[in-house]
Amino acid sequence: MAPKQSAPGTRRKTPARLAISSRNYSSWCLRGFLLARLSGLDFVVEPAAADDPQARAELLMRTSSILLPCLIDGDVTVWDTIAIAEYLNETCPDAGMLPVEPISRARCRSISGEMHSGFAALRASLPMNIRAYRPGFTVWSGAQADIDRITTIWRDCFEASPGPFLFGPRPVIADAMFAPVASRFRTYDVPLDAVCTAYVETIFAWPNMAEWVADAEAEPEAISELDLEF
Repeated sequence: MAPKQSAPGTRRKTPARLAISSRNYSSWCLRGFLLARLSGLDFVVEPAAADDPQARAELLMRTSSILLPCLIDGDVTVWDTIAIAEYLNETCPDAGMLPVEPISRARCRSISGEMHSGFAALRASLPMNIRAYRPGFTVWSGAQADIDRITTIWRDCFEASPGPFLFGPRPVIADAMFAPVASRFRTYDVPLDAVCTAYVETIFAWPNMAEWVADAEAEPEAISELDLEF
């Protein structure tokens, strides 16, 4: 018999657990954390050990599957950030994780999925490293094409939204998905227009993002391959 699960919208007696690899280097774990915060779920963060081989392989993109972050909520285990987003949206229906208006909701899902599955050149060339700052960093054509597409997505959203987040005054799933990109743009000193610069500043002023950044800066572990000046 399958384990009995709580009905959507209910809260368990014990906090959920969000297993992560690194706050400083993992864009996926940042997304999982922001999604969990958006949902209002009661949860605790459980970082993997610094020498965990699976976590290190994921951070260095040497594995075919990304298993962290992983949300453990009672009998439910969910990994992959899109799956976590959908699970939390179903479990916490009053959290407003998606826009109310149907066209905006569809667009939010579309750009979140595009961020989840695309932009490989950006990920490889500009790995997330919150503690680093690389002024004058050279961005090659493949990564630049990804940057151009991302900033086009942002500008298109703001043509239909008053901001300061992509779909209005409150963050939604898409903002959690693009937050690590804002971090990359700041780390690698990527030139942006005024609209996109303002959005990066909005992301960094988001209290949940500020909490993550503070913890990343205090994180003792370092991965030399991701801290090289290149």
